[in-house]
Amino acid sequence: MKELLLVNYNIHAIEQLSVNERTGYRDKNYYYFIISSVDKEMIHLEQAALAYYLTENGYYHTAIPIPTIHNKWFVEKDNQYYMVLRVSDLRNDQKSSHGEALAEFHHVSATYSFEPKEISSYGLWKELWIQKLTAFEQKIKQEASANMNRYYRLLVDSFPYIIGISENAIQYLQESETEKRYDQSDQGVFSFRRYRGNMLNPIIWMDDLVYDHPTRDIAEFIRYRLLDDTVSQEEIVTFLHDYQRERPLSIFSWRLLYARLTFPIHLFDFMEEKFHGNSFEQYYEELKNMLQKQTEYEYRLGNLFHDLNVDVEELAIPTIEWFVK
Repeated sequence: MKELLLVNYNIHAIEQLSVNERTGYRDKNYYYFIISSVDKEMIHLEQAALAYYLTENGYYHTAIPIPTIHNKWFVEKDNQYYMVLRVSDLRNDQKSSHGEALAEFHHVSATYSFEPKEISSYGLWKELWIQKLTAFEQKIKQEASANMNRYYRLLVDSFPYIIGISENAIQYLQESETEKRYDQSDQGVFSFRRYRGNMLNPIIWMDDLVYDHPTRDIAEFIRYRLLDDTVSQEEIVTFLHDYQRERPLSIFSWRLLYARLTFPIHLFDFMEEKFHGNSFEQYYEELKNMLQKQTEYEYRLGNLFHDLNVDVEELAIPTIEWFVK
């Protein structure tokens, strides 16, 4: 890959390194990472626009794409297309708290003047969730009939539960769309596909960026804390307290947050990943473990508003009653 940099970009790499499990190269001034271009061109170009906007606003640790010496964004090698991302600086220290850092990121990106088309999920959760549920139901039927094993039997047996909780989330979201108590902080922002604390990483990766409601990132961070029984609710409370010090959540935001945490995105992500493999005994054990964790997840979600000192009765925020309290 060093040859790809030299031939197509005239970049003389002097050192190889690894950041966030991605192999990169360094010359005297910058860090470079070669990514496979698997998404359609417009997705990459929209993400590139977001990445350049971030660097223009002080996020110098954002990986931005650079053109080749022939002024092209993509390079073909061995029937595969690649892009090269350049980073000016790695962030190794975090001056503000995690919650404050994410709030500031959302605040800065809220000033972006254009809403992307290909990478935006803003206002589209209900439609996307319905499409996902329908597509997975069909896909699981196909895969289960072709793979008679314990993993797919467990998946078929548990899928009615997944359908039920998904439909609850969709119904809750639909009712929340009529909520009038929203404010300026509910506008679209730059977000991440699955936020796991990306603001704490040395690099903001261009191909992680999407455009959505800010509660997407908040919910995805909280989701994996609720799934981890070694993480105390106090960490979640601190994170949200620090975030709200910069960007208070509206009632509409609280409802979107609750809806997204109810929808079992983590189970769909798991199933989608396993469609591409065949280690079915391992998948069976992993799925069994995830379903066992789901009970504790629902319990912790059922107590989340109480732990955050959000008075749902006073604020008239509905909750899903069948969650264990």
